[in-house]
Amino acid sequence: MRTDRTGHGAPGRGQRAPGRDRGGHGRCRPVPAGGGGAALRPAVPGPAPISRHRAMTGEAVQALLQRLQVLQGERVETYRLFEEGHQAYLSSAPHYDFPRYRQLVHEVTVAFSGISREVLGIAGRLRDELGRPDLAQHLARLQEREQEKLQLTAQLQLARQQAQDQPEVDVHQQEVQELKHKLIKTIEAISEILQDLKYDSEEAE
Repeated sequence: MRTDRTGHGAPGRGQRAPGRDRGGHGRCRPVPAGGGGAALRPAVPGPAPISRHRAMTGEAVQALLQRLQVLQGERVETYRLFEEGHQAYLSSAPHYDFPRYRQLVHEVTVAFSGISREVLGIAGRLRDELGRPDLAQHLARLQEREQEKLQLTAQLQLARQQAQDQPEVDVHQQEVQELKHKLIKTIEAISEILQDLKYDSEEAE
């Protein structure tokens, strides 16, 4: 056996020197990318959860307000049918078709009750689920004015019939004019509430 200068036996042909691979090169440990084992850069965070929640809440609020617009349109249409029915009723004088008019009043009452229930439901969701008590307060005021409008409309229809039956009584004509004025003021108040509702809902977006 051949010895090297240090006195140790040299490796044979079938043996490999420690620390070398078959190609005679030194064995190297893999180095992580970036060198020095540096930590990976943290990922960029996505949108904050609170922003997504606010966006979803805003969409829910707008959906409810759009439904409110539909309900207000149904109210307008119901009033139109109510007025047409009352005009037909007055035209049946002196033998008024009261059963037909009574049926009309019943149908109108049912329609308005259904609309009011849904509007109150929208107000409840805005207040309790979506954190918008300010908008819910507008709807509460709207309901009060709509109830006032319905009462004034019924009173005006009765006053018109009395004025038609007793045209010589000036007080009936005066009452008709006073009720018309009150009704106009109530309708203007409803319009203002709806404008305030629209403004406050858009301001929060």
